[in-house]
Amino acid sequence: MNNNMQNMINKYDALPAMPNVVMKALNIIKSENSGLKELAKIISYDQSLTTQVLKLVNSAYYGLPKQITSIQNAISLLGFNEVRKTVIAITLKPMLTSRGGRDLWEHSIISAVACEFLAKQVKILKPEDAFIVSFLHDIGKIVLNHSSPIAYNKVKTLVSEGNNILEVENLLIGATHTDVGFKLAKKWQLPVIIANCIKYHHNPGQSSISNVVGLVSYADIIAHCDYANKNINTVERLTRITGDIAESLSDMIFETASCLIDSLN
Repeated sequence: MNNNMQNMINKYDALPAMPNVVMKALNIIKSENSGLKELAKIISYDQSLTTQVLKLVNSAYYGLPKQITSIQNAISLLGFNEVRKTVIAITLKPMLTSRGGRDLWEHSIISAVACEFLAKQVKILKPEDAFIVSFLHDIGKIVLNHSSPIAYNKVKTLVSEGNNILEVENLLIGATHTDVGFKLAKKWQLPVIIANCIKYHHNPGQSSISNVVGLVSYADIIAHCDYANKNINTVERLTRITGDIAESLSDMIFETASCLIDSLN
């Protein structure tokens, strides 16, 4: 690790902690002995999270036929994996928006939805896992943006002009979001698969799980487009589907992501 990155990490023990409620909820979901009541109890301890989960469950994103007023009913209807996605998307939103900017949070959501849809097509990764892995792939940016906001605004400008993001980050800040994100993933004790995708999503071939990291990389490319300029070629190349079906899949990605973003607002 270079000195700049180490100094950044030392200066910002503000490498933020994973919110406690997220860790508790995820540990319960991973445990075979846990039940709906236990997960509902953990979520219910956090008033804001309870409100947001119920708001999302009752939104157009899920389109359930009746109003849900109980966290336990929500978990029962949606299932553990869907609730895991929901908890992560909701609880990390304040951290992403305050430290990385709203555009980073929206990009993370679009990437996650794209990765989930692509995973359903290519069967490389469980869709619910694909969502979470891709949602977290850019977490290093929250540290860079928080530690050097002026410099990181310059990074964004140069990248928008076509420059390589890792080269620009190294030049202006002395660290990349992939390396810092990997450090953060280790601090949060995230699974190896997530840490790998964070570190290598700009260079999937360097990873020992290049097929999974490549999936996240494709999702990232799609998310850098917009609804009016969908990257149909990327969808076609990865899924091996073409023409109207590929365009339809791309439409679904952006429409679903837009719906989720609106619901979480």
